[in-house]
Amino acid sequence: MPAPSIEVIANLAKRRGFVFPSSEIYGGMAGFWDYGPLGVELKSNVKAAWWRAMVQRRDDIVGIDAAIVMHPRVWEASGHVAGFSDPMVDCRNCKLRFRAEDLKGPLDQIACPNCGQRGTFTEARQFNLMFQTHVGPMTETASVAYLRPETAQGIFVNFANVLTTTRRKLPFGIAQMGKAFRNEITPGNFIFRDREFEAMEMEYFVPPPDEDRWFAYWVEERLRWWTEEIGIGADRIRLRPHEPDELSHYSRQTTDIEYQFPIGWSELEGVADRTDFDLSAHAAASGRDLSFFDEATGGHLVPFVIEPAAGVDRAVLTVLIDAYEEEKLERDTRVVLHLKPHLAPIKAAVLVTDGGDLRRHGQHRQALPAAGRDRHSVLRHGRRRDAR
Repeated sequence: MPAPSIEVIANLAKRRGFVFPSSEIYGGMAGFWDYGPLGVELKSNVKAAWWRAMVQRRDDIVGIDAAIVMHPRVWEASGHVAGFSDPMVDCRNCKLRFRAEDLKGPLDQIACPNCGQRGTFTEARQFNLMFQTHVGPMTETASVAYLRPETAQGIFVNFANVLTTTRRKLPFGIAQMGKAFRNEITPGNFIFRDREFEAMEMEYFVPPPDEDRWFAYWVEERLRWWTEEIGIGADRIRLRPHEPDELSHYSRQTTDIEYQFPIGWSELEGVADRTDFDLSAHAAASGRDLSFFDEATGGHLVPFVIEPAAGVDRAVLTVLIDAYEEEKLERDTRVVLHLKPHLAPIKAAVLVTDGGDLRRHGQHRQALPAAGRDRHSVLRHGRRRDAR
């Protein structure tokens, strides 16, 4: 059975060195987390599995690694400066801030989730989620820049560069993994919603008439990856198409791959049909040609884009939750994580079984050939007990 609560996984993650609160000796900082020795290995393995599936095993997708800080006009053209915001409300009593969408019911009637008082919410206001910074020594308006809230725009502004250097034909994709930042109003539920996170995004460029076919393909392909390659239980994952009033400003259709977290069903990955919104917006704002020359027709077209996008941190959380099991023993209970071998942070363990001092067995390590002296050496398989 999966983990019964987010708190159980958070405690296990800290106890076993997967994830620690960032800056913990100073009280921590909401929405920021540090990965420990086991966590950094698991996270790396999740990213490697995604990169293999999306880039290395395919001949129609290439990768890039764009900058975190980009020209501010990128975010103006993409609509993030004007529209990347969430409606928020403040409680006048306890002074905490909440997403309006997380509060169910009329604001003048519901109770504050923190202090319990009713009728204390302000009217909803738009709150931009981008982190603002300054480039150069002067903190003035001309130097304002933003930490990217997604990696996708780095792909779109490099579309012509990739097209020229790789001489790709439609359909083809550009993939990227990297850090992104969102000034979330209410980060929480451990690493479910962070202010600093890693994204795994791929933009697949297709002829406009093939838009629906490729959208359906990527929805099914990404669902298959989660169940078959990552090992998520098929009974705890589902597809949920967005209603028209849920769609982002750039999307014609979106389907979420949702997982049944302890907090309920929520997005694990989204597959969005971004049409030609981004390429057309950047072409208009920059004055550069971002079209594709179709040799078959002898004309230029602006490709449509299908985007599968997921977060690495939420993927790690999902893997931990889904792999969790409490095994009942004769005298106690131990926790076991049923991880796919290619995801496991440690592949095998070297265990001392006679109760002796591990230092007395150092000669066995020295006797191993160089290729067998690392921490993944296979001398004996076993599971570490996690007694409660």
